[in-house]
Amino acid sequence: MLYICIYKCCSDMNVEAIIKTATLPPRRRTMIHLMLVNNRIGEAMAQTLKPFGLSMQQFNVLRILRGQKGQPANMRTLNERMVSKMSNTTRLVDKLIAKGLVRRNVCPENRRKVEIFLTDTGKEQLEDMSAAVDAQEHALMENFSDDDLRRLIELLDLIK
Repeated sequence: MLYICIYKCCSDMNVEAIIKTATLPPRRRTMIHLMLVNNRIGEAMAQTLKPFGLSMQQFNVLRILRGQKGQPANMRTLNERMVSKMSNTTRLVDKLIAKGLVRRNVCPENRRKVEIFLTDTGKEQLEDMSAAVDAQEHALMENFSDDDLRRLIELLDLIK
């Protein structure tokens, strides 16, 4: 069933042809297929964000900050909520500061406490980026019904 759901997403993807091998056992084929689908989605999202000069990780930081509803986030909060866990969150934030999309405040009483805010420019640009990402997500998933997506989520949740 998982393969059927993934097949709908990438119906033109022939795993064996792509990796130039003979027939694979179902588990291995599914794992490779998942990796190929992940790469395809990552490439599509990177192309979507390219005109904005942002990476998917930077976009993720902006969305986390938007979810704070005007309240600051600290580096720990950002790290915990990132889709892609990484240790370079400080570098991501620095790049977003340089672009004027976020600002950083250092607490005068505790210099180790750093608060990150979304700027007005960041909010405006995030709206445009979100519209582009939403359109790309829709295009990638257009072959799925809502029931298909719910079932796919259930199946993916079974992966340990």
